[in-house]
Amino acid sequence: MDSELDSHALNKVLLIAFHYPPVNVSSGIQRTLAFSRYLPDSGWQPIVLSAHPRAYPFVSDQQLRDIPQGMLVKRAFALDSARHFSIKGRYLDILALPDRWVSWLLGGVISGLKLVRSQKPAVIWSTYPIATAHLIGLVLQRLTGLPWVADFRDAMLDDVYPAPGARRRCHAWLERKVVEACSAAVFTTPGAVELYRQRYPYISDSKWHLIPNGFNEDIFEEVEIESKKNLESSEQKPFLLLHSGVLYPSERDPQPFFDAISELKNEGKISSKRLCVVLRATGHDELYQPVLDRLDINDVVTLAGGISYREALSEMLSADGLLIFQASNCNHQIPAKIYEYFRAQRPIFALTDNQGDTAKALLEAGQGSIVALDNKDAIKAGLDDFLQKVRAGEEVGVTKEAAQRYSRRAFSADLGEVLYKVSCSNKE
Repeated sequence: MDSELDSHALNKVLLIAFHYPPVNVSSGIQRTLAFSRYLPDSGWQPIVLSAHPRAYPFVSDQQLRDIPQGMLVKRAFALDSARHFSIKGRYLDILALPDRWVSWLLGGVISGLKLVRSQKPAVIWSTYPIATAHLIGLVLQRLTGLPWVADFRDAMLDDVYPAPGARRRCHAWLERKVVEACSAAVFTTPGAVELYRQRYPYISDSKWHLIPNGFNEDIFEEVEIESKKNLESSEQKPFLLLHSGVLYPSERDPQPFFDAISELKNEGKISSKRLCVVLRATGHDELYQPVLDRLDINDVVTLAGGISYREALSEMLSADGLLIFQASNCNHQIPAKIYEYFRAQRPIFALTDNQGDTAKALLEAGQGSIVALDNKDAIKAGLDDFLQKVRAGEEVGVTKEAAQRYSRRAFSADLGEVLYKVSCSNKE
């Protein structure tokens, strides 16, 4: 249901985002949700243009309460081609260009124009990785002439995604149009900024901006209070090592990790009484369960189902250690969960390339247990060392003070500055 918004704010910004409650995804909604929550502190009153919930693969009302009271949220017509236009699981390729939610384009543009006329925002903002969001932003920018900030949570093109074909050509065309037409392009990692700077050398450096992902302190404090109420003695419990979120077979392949666990178990260095590895909501359990069966490590490694966002944060707070998986082909990316890991203040064991942005962020935060994702022997030695150091109190998590630099409230203030700059430039 749409809600009415007070009209007294000095500046308004139209936020175009596919991922917004009630969509049920692990981290995709948190960035826009935080911006909509904290931008008023920087003098910006958000208006949200999202998709109708029927387009979402999964919905939940668990984070509807996190939408600021009085926020105007318009949910435009949208369908999912894979579910609504397929026959026996197949549908025309044109119905998935630039993505499966291209039907959102028409409803989004019409609703966006109505919001521009009625609410008179000073700036348009849209966020990828749902490419149709940027397509809506592009059309609205051309029709209204308003300054536009394009937010890239991921790169629209990399070495392997999208696969060669019509979708890759469409993404390449749209990406170029977006970076040329937008007033500012925002990225979440230094590597992504450099990637686009090199890809578009004719674009002024002043267009590129870095605003990382982060954690929501208000929600964390709420969860922390509840977690302390439910705290149980863990003296007789095995060491809980947790990964929370999707494990992509190519970008976060856990096979070498499984092999390392198997060898450590066979050598008697770990057992189910001493270590419990929980891989929460991998998204690919059907691929990994046979591997666990074959290696006989089901007693040590558990594939656990999805839980609510607050429950996931609570589990991070209760873990003895946290896991990060990130392949070298994603060196210009940083998993969004890493900032929540920082705030959870638990020691982190990272399987990633030490030259990538993920490793650099970990080192800056004082987390040095980093081994290559694809090196079984390095994982084996590194994990054994990590477990010993944590048990001895020699390996600790990020301090709460150090973690505060990654709060979404602070990053929302950074976005407020970008919005102010492009709105002022438009008036000149």
